[in-house]
Amino acid sequence: MNFDLSYFVNSLPRLLSYLPITLMLAVLSMLFAVILGIILEAMIRSPLKVIAASANAYILFFRSTPLLVQLFLLYYGLPQIFPALSAMDAFQATIIGISLNNGAYLAEIFRGAIDSVDRGQMEAAQSVGMTRMQAFRRIVFPQAYRIALPSLGNTFLVIIKETSLGFTLGLTEMMGQAKLMAADTLKVMETFLSVSLLYLIVALLFGKFQGKLEKKVGRPYAR
Repeated sequence: MNFDLSYFVNSLPRLLSYLPITLMLAVLSMLFAVILGIILEAMIRSPLKVIAASANAYILFFRSTPLLVQLFLLYYGLPQIFPALSAMDAFQATIIGISLNNGAYLAEIFRGAIDSVDRGQMEAAQSVGMTRMQAFRRIVFPQAYRIALPSLGNTFLVIIKETSLGFTLGLTEMMGQAKLMAADTLKVMETFLSVSLLYLIVALLFGKFQGKLEKKVGRPYAR
């Protein structure tokens, strides 16, 4: 079987036209996952055991089961129990599923970042008259953010790749279009190599951006 270089090159622009959908999925999923991760992290620290236990149970479930299974439960399973969810389309389900999954991971990232900041700094800030919220915002958060930033960047890269699972729900993003093209032309190797190359380029570009951002954020702490 010969590799069709011409088809490989020509398929790149067609697949690239679906990149905005992939990026929109990734950005929205990351945004909601961060919000959920913050909420879960706060719940874990709650003095009420039932709230902390609920958050830990949530994290355990979403970290211990495959994302694909979670997407299927969300899109195909839950509407059978809650008919109102039948109005949810594949785009929305993909965002919700990825957000719910990664929110569990981000909660652990945030917890680790906050715990890594010396508690003595919080106590010192409160001893000079700061409220607990002021001390967290001015002292703890800037350091925790810097510590969590590399993991946040890695999570976003993971989410970009996870958007490819949207095609299993019938969503036509970059991977979904590649599947359609491969089925239509039978140029399986060329098509999936093309889409792999595009994912690689996106990852490399974001990696460079992340590296510059980490240097900028870490500059005030450099010795």
